[in-house]
Amino acid sequence: MNRLADPLPAADVGAGVSVRMLGAQEGARWDAYVNAHPDATFFHRAGWRRVIEAAFGHRTHFLLAERGGEIVGVLPLAEIRSRLFGHGLGSLPFCAYGGIVADHDAAFRALDAAAQSLAQRLGVGALEYRNQAPQHAHWPTKDLYVTFRKVIAPEVDANLNAIPRKQRAMVRKGIKAGLVGEIDGDTSRFFRAYSASVHRLGTPVFSRKYFRLLKEEFGSDCEVLTITQDGKLIASVLSFYFRDEVLPYYGGGVDAARAVAGNDFMYWDLMRRACERGLKVFDFGRSKRGTGSFDFKKNWGFEPTPLYYEYFLVKDTEVPEVNPLNPKYRLFIQAWKKMPLALANVIGPHIVKNLG
Repeated sequence: MNRLADPLPAADVGAGVSVRMLGAQEGARWDAYVNAHPDATFFHRAGWRRVIEAAFGHRTHFLLAERGGEIVGVLPLAEIRSRLFGHGLGSLPFCAYGGIVADHDAAFRALDAAAQSLAQRLGVGALEYRNQAPQHAHWPTKDLYVTFRKVIAPEVDANLNAIPRKQRAMVRKGIKAGLVGEIDGDTSRFFRAYSASVHRLGTPVFSRKYFRLLKEEFGSDCEVLTITQDGKLIASVLSFYFRDEVLPYYGGGVDAARAVAGNDFMYWDLMRRACERGLKVFDFGRSKRGTGSFDFKKNWGFEPTPLYYEYFLVKDTEVPEVNPLNPKYRLFIQAWKKMPLALANVIGPHIVKNLG
């Protein structure tokens, strides 16, 4: 675990709140707090510390607020230092949601002050919070990402009938094609489908190690559903489970998926399974406005909800724009699409680890 030499500022001392780094053996205690807090998400879990450090080599700074020996707030942070993409601190890179989770204003202020102080001492360009609700009205924001969440009906047929007609027809196309869903014990088939999919989009792929670590760290709360036709790989999705929610987070299909509506069937099969397990929420995850992913989720009848990515600028003078919609990356994306897949899978992880 990475610690700074100086102690973190004990903001709101009058309220009896102190802030410190999460200890190496305190993951279970942290997670118990996260699992019980209504504003926490899967991306606040302590396991992300090990995943981010082991998969990408980035420093993490998981801040813990206490009062009277009890946890009253948490803030997972990770630091990315890149010559190409800058130096930043955020909650949490590679995750859709993040930011401060706290029991009361005193704990929130203490964690916020500690994070800002840490950002200044590290000399980052900016501190980023990936909030689901606005927290700092005076901070610059990025109006780019939305999330798609929907309640899962208790009956399977009700969920199918709730899908708009044209999208429902695509699901039925996959059913008629004889597609079958299987739960995988590892991420090997998933990686084949996912890497092929992101390559077509011109996006660098994560490493095989990253996905293995996710499965290893989160166990049954990280599940791979793979779709096949006559035993051949069509598509695959890696999902997270948190309380009564399912979050399909990484997914993709091989070239043959398009002809048989493989991705459409895949998400329906995941929803069906979640319904049968008694889960309550299908979290389709974040998408950028104006992208194919955004349109795809809208076609399922999901309505977008804005995400509030807020920035405390330290050395930067404007909000960092490290995303595929930035015009300066267009030539890179086009060139990446033309690169052989095998080569892209070797080079990609060294680039994407710094994007966050």
